[in-house]
Order: sequence, then structure tokens, then C-alpha cells
Amino acid sequence: MPRKDVRGKRGAGDELEAALDELYASPPAGFVSRREELALRARTDGRAEDARRLHAARRPSLAAWAANLLRRSRPQESLRFLELGEALREAYGTLDRAGIKELSVRRRGVVAALSAQAAQLAAEAGHRLSASVRQEVEATLQAVLADPAAAEQWAAGRLESALTPPSDLLPGSGPPAEAARTAAARAATGSTPAKDEIGERRRERERRLARARQAAEAAEERLRERRTELTEADTGLRRAGEGHERAEEEVAAAERHLHAVREELQLSRQERREAEERRRTAADALARAEREAREAAQEAERAERAERAERRTGR
Repeated sequence: MPRKDVRGKRGAGDELEAALDELYASPPAGFVSRREELALRARTDGRAEDARRLHAARRPSLAAWAANLLRRSRPQESLRFLELGEALREAYGTLDRAGIKELSVRRRGVVAALSAQAAQLAAEAGHRLSASVRQEVEATLQAVLADPAAAEQWAAGRLESALTPPSDLLPGSGPPAEAARTAAARAATGSTPAKDEIGERRRERERRLARARQAAEAAEERLRERRTELTEADTGLRRAGEGHERAEEEVAAAERHLHAVREELQLSRQERREAEERRRTAADALARAEREAREAAQEAERAERAERAERRTGR
């Protein structure tokens, strides 16, 4: 039965899902800063629970990011890959040898092709995958084929760490076929329950070892993430300190400028008072000169009238 694309179930208006999709599409180097931006936006919009879930998102390992990138960038190939996984698991479950053989050949070719595509997509995004990271991508794809839970995780496109194939399903390059051959051999030779028990204990030890390795890898990845966050926090603190120093210098410069302007204002006020005083003095002098001029004119007019009167009398 073909597998549906789980991303299609999300409502178009679901802001949280859209933000998480954007976040896990971001390259690992910018994951933390983008996460904080999206969480802050959610808090500013009053979506506290969305902000909490965004802040809780963990930065994916490089292999997990490459697998997510493949899932999102190649949706049709990814859907066919998920369908191949369902067919493989059904064939292994029914011990259909012909189906197992045919599908196993397809599995190896498809895993190699998709792993190469993931490496190419990562390189185009500026992250060249090392050989060990490519092996983690291949292991993740093997896990997707073997384990329905792993298929669900990868289909969502939000892996945080590389997946490990179950040891009893896909331990290496062609495991389930080996499981089928073991079951057929047991039926033909009549293996005893004691041998079955020993084999089961061995498989259980392998499963525990695989889980322990996966837990150790996850812990190492969390350690790397914490170190990255600390480095980014140190960088942010240094930039904030530099910004604070620049702001203090600007404040000091502004204060110096303000002091100089105040001194200029005080000087201009003094000059204005002196100018006003000079104007009053000049105005007073002008008034006196005008008064004296009027008085002199009046005196001259009186003298002229007296002279005319004397001339008339003398005749």
C-alpha cells in the first residue's frame, strides 16, 4: 500500500509547522540563530506554546540535515523510496525469497543513488559531506527501508540525528535476506530450541549494542551542538560588548559635543547681552544728540528772529 506524504496533512495556515519546516531546511550552521529568530517572532505574536516548541528544536547533525534536505528537495523520489521500504518489509515478513532477491537488488541501487543525491544537494548548499557522514546518510536510508518508525521520522523531514538500521532487519549490506536464509536453514535442519535461544540472546546483544552506539552518537551530537551554541553565544556576547563600547563612545562624544554647544550658547548669550547694552548706550546717545540738535535749532531760530527785529528797529 503506497505511503502518503505526511507533510500534506499539515494545514496551510499552521504557522508552527511552517516555521519548523523552514527551520529544519536551514543549514546546521545557521540553525540556532534562525531558531531564536522564529521563537522570538512567535513570542512577539503571542504564541507562547509555539515559541516553546521552536526553542526546544534541536540542531540536526550534518548527516541528518543532508537526509532532511534529500527528503524535501526530492519529494517524488522520496515517496518511491518509502514505498520500496514497505514492499521490502512485506517481502521479509512473508519470507518471499523471489521478492526479497529482486527488492534487495533495487534497495542497494536506490540507497546508493539517493545517498549520492544527498551529497550533491549538500555540496550545492555549501556543505561537502565527508566519507563518514555519507556512511551515516546511507545508514539512515537503510533504517528507513527496514523500520516503519524510522520511515515515519524521515518522512516528516525533521531528523535531528542519523538513524541506525535495526540489527535484526538490516545489519549491514544485505541483512534481511540473511534472516530469511537463516529461517529456511532452521526449518530444513531442525534447529533445537536451545540453539534458537542462544541465537536470540546474540541478536538481543547486537540490538543493545546498536542502541548503545546510537545513544552515544546522539550524546556526542548533543555535545557538539552545545559547543556550537556556546561558540555562537560567545560570538554574540563579543559583538554585544563591541556594540556597548561603541555606544559608550558615541554617548561620550555626544556629551562632549553637548558641553561644547552649551559653552557656545553661554558665549552667545554673553555677546548678546553686551550687544544689547551697546545698543541701549547708542540709543541713549542718539536721543541726547537729537535733543541737543533740536535745542540748537531752536536757539538758532530765536537768534535769527532777534536779529531781524533789531534790523527793523534800526531803520
